Amino acid sequence: MPIRRRARAETSDAADLVRRLGKLLDEFRLTEAEVTVGDMRVRVQRAVAPVASAPAAPAPAAGTGVTDPVVIVERPGSMVTVEAPMVGTFYRASSPTADPYVREGDVVKEGQIVCIIEAMKLMNEIEAKAAGRVVKILVENGQAVEYGQPMFLIEPAR
Repeated sequence: MPIRRRARAETSDAADLVRRLGKLLDEFRLTEAEVTVGDMRVRVQRAVAPVASAPAAPAPAAGTGVTDPVVIVERPGSMVTVEAPMVGTFYRASSPTADPYVREGDVVKEGQIVCIIEAMKLMNEIEAKAAGRVVKILVENGQAVEYGQPMFLIEPAR
């Protein structure tokens, strides 16, 4: 099977798996589900709504205490994962009006800044662990991240 067709098939398989896991989350009122199929790991999780939320944030449905699901699809066999080295807030750019440090599809060098994590009012620059192409950005701008949480998937340069 040509590479393009295989990539489309894998994407389709991942999307189907995500849909099925989403239905299970709803059906059993789960906050997280994870499945590994071959070299692909899919995790669907609902972010728990904060106790004291800002007025601008949309409220979750009554009685659920959860917001929209977060989907993480990883292929760790050939990819390098850039993980959060600390708890904080993820930012793709140095300021709200600046261009993001990287976009999906960009080629990065080892040590190149890929994002910022704000922790305790300090802006910490996070660097790429390997040279290669950014395949997937797993975190939304302004989202809270936890220690060890995957943020980027990088296909290493050969």
